[in-house]
Amino acid sequence: VMRWIYVFSLSSVLFYVCLQRFWTGSGINRNKGMVENLQRYGVISSKKVAEVMETIDRALFVPAGTPAYVDSPMQIGYNATISAPHMHAACLQLLEENLQPGMHVLDVGSGTGYLTACFAIMVGPEGRAVGVEHIPELVTGAIKNVKKSAAAPLLKDGSLSLHVGDGRLGWPEFAPYDAIHVGAAASEIPQPLIDQLKPGGRMVIPVGNIFQDLKVVEKKLDGSFTVRSETSVRYVPLTSKEAQLRGF
Repeated sequence: VMRWIYVFSLSSVLFYVCLQRFWTGSGINRNKGMVENLQRYGVISSKKVAEVMETIDRALFVPAGTPAYVDSPMQIGYNATISAPHMHAACLQLLEENLQPGMHVLDVGSGTGYLTACFAIMVGPEGRAVGVEHIPELVTGAIKNVKKSAAAPLLKDGSLSLHVGDGRLGWPEFAPYDAIHVGAAASEIPQPLIDQLKPGGRMVIPVGNIFQDLKVVEKKLDGSFTVRSETSVRYVPLTSKEAQLRGF
């Protein structure tokens, strides 16, 4: 087990390759089995993250006919992807302290709505989970997905919302945010996202072009911030709608 954890700490890309091979052979066909595997191999250590990922069934948020519980990113159309389950778990754990009931969270590049739904469950009806995606068709699909999930009541009461917009600009209406997650790689950290991060808040964002690192941004109470690298990753670029649609 320690060997698997060590590989993950070095590179999420290597970890993804190993887990995909294992999962393909084991034939996982249920959401709980996916979460149990993430726990078994040390990806999930948080009880709360495990509960949330069991509550939000990934099968509701991937294209029909695709193997929902394999640890692999998947194409969702419009040159966009949904991340592999191990990356969702890693980001949820990195942000967990800033996803307490009543807190505000922004999900940039919300895609099919999966992680936004997980965030909404964590912050609860007294909090606010906001997803921003610049492809209107993906937002429409994400709303349909959420309505089929355990997060549906939160969408109905307005504590979870999904919007069409340029995520690089954030979503000022519900700022400041205790947590910000960015699901695509920026060449540099967008200033509007730093501005909308609450003092004491945390942002998780992939940064880089060919070589990317998952960065953790901590905003101090005086407004200054620190940045550290968590692991090597590979995401699609955080770019304009037009660039994405033409394949970057």
